[in-house]
Amino acid sequence: MDINASLIGQALVFAILVAFTWKFIWPPLTAALDERAKRIADGLSAADRAKHDLELAEKRAAEELRKAKAQASDIIAQAEKRAAQIVEEARDEGRAAGDREKAAAHAEIEQQAHQVKEELRLRVSELAIAGAEKILRREVDAARHAELLTSLKAEL
Repeated sequence: MDINASLIGQALVFAILVAFTWKFIWPPLTAALDERAKRIADGLSAADRAKHDLELAEKRAAEELRKAKAQASDIIAQAEKRAAQIVEEARDEGRAAGDREKAAAHAEIEQQAHQVKEELRLRVSELAIAGAEKILRREVDAARHAELLTSLKAEL
């Protein structure tokens, strides 16, 4: 055998191997590589979408947090306003109750003063009648009369 025949035989076997590989092995291999490349690309695009969605979710969460803080501060302001209102109402009620008690006390004082005046008038009239009785029982004498009036003044 000659080296040329073995070289042609080897070349022919190599050509058959290349043709067989090209026809039966290469298409599934390239399809597997393409599928893997597609899955990697899909994974990368999914990761980009997830990153974008995460950024949007963070923005929404920050916005919701800002809204919640604003709402909480509004609620606190309303609560403080209501508390001030309740305190003011309690003060007004206290003042009104104090005014009512003060008016009642003034009315009672006025009533007692009126009662004391009436008692004083009664007592003065009793003393005047008693003095008139004493004067009428005695004889009318200017010196005695003046003495009785002095004693009546002292009693009043």
